[in-house]
Amino acid sequence: MTDSTFHKVGKSENRMFGPPCLLICGYKADEQERILSLIEACGLSRHSVVFAGEDNADAILGEIVKMESGKGRGLPSGLARAIIMSGLTEKELHSFLSTYRNQKLVPQLWATLTPISEGWTLKALLKELAVEAEAFRKRHSEKP
Repeated sequence: MTDSTFHKVGKSENRMFGPPCLLICGYKADEQERILSLIEACGLSRHSVVFAGEDNADAILGEIVKMESGKGRGLPSGLARAIIMSGLTEKELHSFLSTYRNQKLVPQLWATLTPISEGWTLKALLKELAVEAEAFRKRHSEKP
């Protein structure tokens, strides 16, 4: 599954791959409202927002991001905490990440949908993101 490579994202109005959607994983029901407020504050409320739970773990990402906006809202999720972004502009992505960091919210996994990952299951992507995050942490903790 490690077909992934990191590419620096610019700050243009170019739309990234996939339908405009924010796929939210691992949020408790009360936390979902806070992330929805953050999405609205970033001007992303016109994008679909899908809350994935364990019942979506074996679903294909390309299908999940096409689900009706609001799916899973109010239901707790025991999945790894993550946001998978699809179809945002580069500028929107930077704004969202910056606002999230400035709010000092709980660290989580981040990804953008790609032509490769759209065929993966949600469970496979979350596993890959966790492996990448651990490798990144390890690499940075070993720096002198």
